[in-house]
Amino acid sequence: MLVSLTVGKVDAGVAVLLTQDKRLIEFPSILLPPNISSGSIVDITVARNLASEAASQSAFRSLQNNIFTTFGQQSPSPPILRCRNATQTSVVLEWDPIQLATADLRSLSLYRNGSKAGSIPRPTEVQSTKISGLAVDMEYTFHLVLRTSAGTYTSEKLVVKTHKMTDLSGITITPGILPAQLRESIATAVERIGAKLIDTVRIDTTHFVCIEGRGQTWEKAVEMNIPVVRPEWVEGCEREGRIVGVRGYYLNADPRLRQVGQGVGIQSQEGGRQSMQNRISRVQPQSPPQQQPHTSPSPTKSREEGSPHKSPTPAQPNGATHDAPVSPPPPPPPKDNHPVEPKLAGKEDEHKLRREDGDRLRNLTGRAPSSESTEGEDDGHTPGDGASFSEVTL
Repeated sequence: MLVSLTVGKVDAGVAVLLTQDKRLIEFPSILLPPNISSGSIVDITVARNLASEAASQSAFRSLQNNIFTTFGQQSPSPPILRCRNATQTSVVLEWDPIQLATADLRSLSLYRNGSKAGSIPRPTEVQSTKISGLAVDMEYTFHLVLRTSAGTYTSEKLVVKTHKMTDLSGITITPGILPAQLRESIATAVERIGAKLIDTVRIDTTHFVCIEGRGQTWEKAVEMNIPVVRPEWVEGCEREGRIVGVRGYYLNADPRLRQVGQGVGIQSQEGGRQSMQNRISRVQPQSPPQQQPHTSPSPTKSREEGSPHKSPTPAQPNGATHDAPVSPPPPPPPKDNHPVEPKLAGKEDEHKLRREDGDRLRNLTGRAPSSESTEGEDDGHTPGDGASFSEVTL
């Protein structure tokens, strides 16, 4: 198609072309022939390029199919949660590798009984976790929540029940450095109690059994905070028919800390057997010895010990025997700084004592006692409140 146009105005980048019916068309001046000025007539041929149009449409449809195949057919999958192992107080959960498709990962969280228990670190690498501190013989519900740029996806709820104390099927033992014969006996005992024995330390390993604390497996068990016990612990579980505490079975633990049944101590294989009396003495507390009442010797007894002659033994009453228990002597009277004067019952003895005191005073002072004292002697009155005569006179 040929079209004749008249150039109206030419600028730096755009030229104004006029049609025969006086319509204006803005046309790029760079596409016009050189030396064009106002009033020039140019012929422009217009044609449709079908080949280029078909190629462009084909490329566009291919791009749409590629986008649909990449982003429209695949989407993130909900995680699949499973129980790997359960014990009396812990649960080991695992899941398949998460499928994100083309979405970006935001987070992966674990929920327990409807409440968030925590976020899984490195969800693209970690595919298992261990939950400890659970109650014995109790049901728990777990599920995972996957958050991505394409949406949120939740796994199916998993119900797990912890074991009873008598259920030993959840125990997973990894042996360490052990003699060949002892390792075989432990394997046999583990099979009898229904536990599992594995060669490597894993997340579901519950106990590490050895007699020496060395080796790569021992280091890994210590790093993962797995109890390291002696072989006697397996024997204790088999003997009790239940899981026993590990406190008395550590490598450096005292064998006397091991408890059996109602707290009766047992003996380790290295310690040998002891008598029944020693076992009872460790279990039953000894009563403290009874203290005998302490009695100080009375003045009368001291005088008797100082005298060369002993007083005759009082006669036994009728019906008394030497085997009868003798009651302890009465406690001594309180000590006094003043000498204790014997009390005289008769009046004659009292006058006699007064005369002796008067003679002793006369010898010391060289004079007779006062009239006050004489009058007191005549009427038989004792001055003072409960005091003896000699104390008032002196």
